[in-house]
Amino acid sequence: SLQRIYAEVQAAPRRVVFAEGEEERAIRAALAFRAQGFGTPVLVGRESVVRDQMERLGIATGEALEIHNAALSEDNAQYIAMLYERLQRKGYLQRDVQRMVHRDRNCFAACMVAAGAADAMVTGLTRSFQVSFGGVRHVLEPVADSTPCGVTLYVSRNQTVFVADTTVNERPGPEQLADIATAAAGMARNMGTEPRVALLSFSNFGNPPFGEAAHVREAVSVLDARGVDFEYEGEMSADAALDEELMRQLYPFARLSGPANVLVMPSLHAANISAKMLQMLGGGAVIGPVLLGLSRPVQIVQMGARVSEVVNMAVFAAHAAGNGSD
Repeated sequence: SLQRIYAEVQAAPRRVVFAEGEEERAIRAALAFRAQGFGTPVLVGRESVVRDQMERLGIATGEALEIHNAALSEDNAQYIAMLYERLQRKGYLQRDVQRMVHRDRNCFAACMVAAGAADAMVTGLTRSFQVSFGGVRHVLEPVADSTPCGVTLYVSRNQTVFVADTTVNERPGPEQLADIATAAAGMARNMGTEPRVALLSFSNFGNPPFGEAAHVREAVSVLDARGVDFEYEGEMSADAALDEELMRQLYPFARLSGPANVLVMPSLHAANISAKMLQMLGGGAVIGPVLLGLSRPVQIVQMGARVSEVVNMAVFAAHAAGNGSD
């Protein structure tokens, strides 16, 4: 549960970088993160601008926050050397890397995390997901044998449903879908929910037999071959996956022991549209998307995120740091 995650982070606080440290919401979120005992926030920005912003907002500048200026940091030489070694055979000159570290706060914050100067980072308030993710990926690799993905949580009074991949992979193939299913199932289990994964499509078990659903069927075969330790089924439609009575009536052979609580979408289009619809139509709380699968913990919020949502994502990042991966 979310409360369990909060408690675990409070028991082992972490250093989390807020990459857009000059933004009002980032400053308020950093202060709230610290006040609630989740750890030490680190802001990336120009100290004079951050102090002026705090004064304008009526926040006591005496509430000292750690601030790092990406253009002036004494650690830049280390970060540039580290990043140049990583990118020099990928078409980047040393001056390109210098510019990235000095001017791209997402790149600089990711360098802090990669170098161990912080445990995790959060960003996304001022740039789109893809731009933010691109800056981070210059620095951080995916976890070996995994596919980075985004998982959005829908939390209602009676259930929590995990929806993936809502952010990263436009048209995942069978191996990627299997990776996404495994990552989302792991997240559900880490939050105290035993996963029942449905790989969704417009079709149910080959009916209608259109080719567009083939990659979903193949993903089920990949999971079969991997011998994963969670329940999964597909391809199947959302109503059959979520309505156990309907599933039993129409598909008595289905392997799920109850209604699905992890929904793996066939494409980014379907996943992102579904998550945004849930967010706008209401009836429950929508959390995330939570980014999984990078070698170090990073969370990218939506550009319109509220302060409380930024804090939540910082907590998820801190929690992943405590687990040793994202």
